[in-house]
Amino acid sequence: MTTRRVALTGATGFIGTRLLEALIDAGFDVRALIRKAQPRRDKVEWIVGHLQDETALALLVADADIAIHLAGAVRGATRADFDAVNVVGARNFARAAGHAGVARVLAVSTLAAREPSLSYYAASKREGEAVLRQFCSDATVLRPPAVYGPGDRELMPLLNQMRHGLAAMPAHRGRFSVIHVDDLVAAIMAWIDSDVRGGTYELHDGKEDGYDWRTLRRTVAQVCGRRSVPVPLPRAVLAAVAIANVALARLFGYAPMMTPGKVRELFHADWVVGETVFEHDCHWRPAIDLAAGLARTFT
Repeated sequence: MTTRRVALTGATGFIGTRLLEALIDAGFDVRALIRKAQPRRDKVEWIVGHLQDETALALLVADADIAIHLAGAVRGATRADFDAVNVVGARNFARAAGHAGVARVLAVSTLAAREPSLSYYAASKREGEAVLRQFCSDATVLRPPAVYGPGDRELMPLLNQMRHGLAAMPAHRGRFSVIHVDDLVAAIMAWIDSDVRGGTYELHDGKEDGYDWRTLRRTVAQVCGRRSVPVPLPRAVLAAVAIANVALARLFGYAPMMTPGKVRELFHADWVVGETVFEHDCHWRPAIDLAAGLARTFT
């Protein structure tokens, strides 16, 4: 089989590091966009640059058979903080891929894009999907729910609290889906092996009715052999913390995670994915349930 080349953004991130290894193991040559120089390694060509660097993006996608866009901003105080990467960056990536004539393009978005009115993050990811298709009309978009696993820095603080006996959780009964990072990577590899072009797919870990916070806490206890004390956090309390966090972020110049938009996301009633369209189209099935995924995460 002729070796194929994959152009990849976000290769040093939580998902990207796992996908990079999977691509190499599958025999692909990978050209990866990075902000800082990385150690040399077989089958990988590092392109130093960023999503606003047209020259670097042109080098990234030149002669690529497949282009995968993983890079994204998940923290910020203003809409502009998110748009710089999630909208402008997606547009620049797609324009470069379109001009280079890349045969197949995939972008990993987020389930939050389903509800763009909730937060700057969700709105920027939804707009990023739209601008992607302005230049790559048959691009495929994956919308995973909350992704967890080794190396995660978003869910791990909460999971570690539960693991050590304290479960500070939003005080509401909403339900949500999750997916382990290795299942997400397997889904991307299944898309590569398929002939699918276009489409927006939502993914999950196989539990079609999703989870609630109580089930998550109990599953962590089951895996770790230690119960946690539930500490329900009312919406008003988290909203006040979020407002203060944004004010401090602007004062001290850091990118906050807990914002009013994030609170609205946390208290949204339905983040459940029930569809199996991707499984049918790409011949993929999730293999890691929550208990098994948490066990992999905590070891």
